[in-house]
Amino acid sequence: MSTRHLPSAGGSFIAAFKYSIPVLLGYMAIGIAFGLLMSDAGYPWWLSLVMSVVMYAGAGQFIAVGLFAAGTTLWEAALVQLVVNARHIAYGLSMLKKYQRTGKFRLYLIFSLTDETFALLSSMPEEKTGDGDRGKFMFYVAILDQFYWIAGSVIGAIAGNLIPFNLDGISFALTALFIVLMIEQILRVKKPGIFIISAAAAILAVLVLPGRFSLLAAMALALVLAPLTEKGK
Repeated sequence: MSTRHLPSAGGSFIAAFKYSIPVLLGYMAIGIAFGLLMSDAGYPWWLSLVMSVVMYAGAGQFIAVGLFAAGTTLWEAALVQLVVNARHIAYGLSMLKKYQRTGKFRLYLIFSLTDETFALLSSMPEEKTGDGDRGKFMFYVAILDQFYWIAGSVIGAIAGNLIPFNLDGISFALTALFIVLMIEQILRVKKPGIFIISAAAAILAVLVLPGRFSLLAAMALALVLAPLTEKGK
């Protein structure tokens, strides 16, 4: 293995921190938004902390606030979360090869595979891994991302109990972050085909199918069409 990109001990953590800065900026802001929503719904600050440590589901956590407020049953909430987070099936399948040699980090990497962490790890260039240990580097990226989310959610929850805020439109923050990360990945990978196919599949699914089925249909269609972008290479 070439060592020209391998700095001294601790390089993996420093490299992972630098690589995860886009998520730091986004997750702190979005985590604060989530904490504010929890506070506005009347929940104690520590519940935001517990959810961000144990659940760590981004959009799922935002949706959970509304489910709690509506008095949704456990089974109804579980079904909604399954539909919303079903996209992680596709994420997980596409990461199987990258996770093959992650050893003791594998279980945590599976748990912590959010949209934004997937965006970073799925297009991770070899030279970014610091001291050459890819598993360690991916673990650092994943745990740093969760730390950013936890910190933001706690800050938002505490601030929401101390200062009144106007929360109109704040739930769009997570969508905005993912759009920014997607644009960054398009510019870095320089393979727009898969993104165009995914967007077309999403639009078609929304137009043709009811809302609760459109997400699953879009993912299935994108997975079927994705190999077309690799033909002729």
